[in-house]
Amino acid sequence: MADGFLLTAQQVGVLFALMSVGYISRKSNFLTDAFVKGCVNLLLLVVTPCLIVHVFQRQFSRAALANLGWALAVAVASHLIGMVFAETCFRRVDDMKRGVLKFATVFSNGGFMAIPLEYALLGPDGAFYGAVYVVVFNLLCWTYGLKVMCGHLKDMNRRILFINPGTIGISIGLPLFLTSTRLPTILHDPIRYISDLNTPLAMIVIGFYLADARFAAYFRCVPALVASVLRLLVIPALVLSGLAAARALPLDHTMAIALTASASAPAAAMDTMFAAKYGRDVDVSVGLVAVTTILSILTMPILVGVAMWLFR
Repeated sequence: MADGFLLTAQQVGVLFALMSVGYISRKSNFLTDAFVKGCVNLLLLVVTPCLIVHVFQRQFSRAALANLGWALAVAVASHLIGMVFAETCFRRVDDMKRGVLKFATVFSNGGFMAIPLEYALLGPDGAFYGAVYVVVFNLLCWTYGLKVMCGHLKDMNRRILFINPGTIGISIGLPLFLTSTRLPTILHDPIRYISDLNTPLAMIVIGFYLADARFAAYFRCVPALVASVLRLLVIPALVLSGLAAARALPLDHTMAIALTASASAPAAAMDTMFAAKYGRDVDVSVGLVAVTTILSILTMPILVGVAMWLFR
């Protein structure tokens, strides 16, 4: 267990070193808001689909397909657990904060924080299962996530259910995986190069926004502290407990560790983006994302280290 903890802590430390580049760039005004917003769009709309396609470039097997199904079920269950807590814990919170807290509880930064960690610890197999978590995130983010932020779905563009970064990536990558089709080099290499941007670019963007974090509003909001504990400890611990209880089933150990990493990631940066767009409490959302990201340097190694020990 100690080896798993140290290895995870080392990789999380690498991610935070990359974040420091964004932090310093913001403090020194080396990067502008407009540039970083462009980077966020690049990550969401281009890098994420390319990453999913890239990790699905693998030989098909029935075992891999079965594990893919298990990963999908666990990813859905993880989000559903978060929804149960979100709907029961924040009923009496005022409207400006309620959606922010619910969103942060349910949605982790699995794409930007967990996939780099999964790739470093577990290789392409870990990123393969992490990509499944990202697909579920995208589907629910634009339905449940949108509803808790704006209070309704009547203004939602229904096409976003079917056309979003996760579904685009899976609609291309899954058929390639099922047919064991390898893309030609002229297509595969550009996709691989773009997908490699996920780790450094995502960490720099997160570090950039950490530099502007406003913590006062966060620490004055007790429900925000509750949401942080749920996001960083309670939900991932329940996911890990469920996976441990199901060890008698033919679960891939790499999948179990990868999904623990995804579930234990800090609050999704989309929380702040949605809060700004729909007029919710941006200061609390920024504090939630910032504090959970900082604390994840302790919580992720513990949870992933336990998973590596259980599924060694």
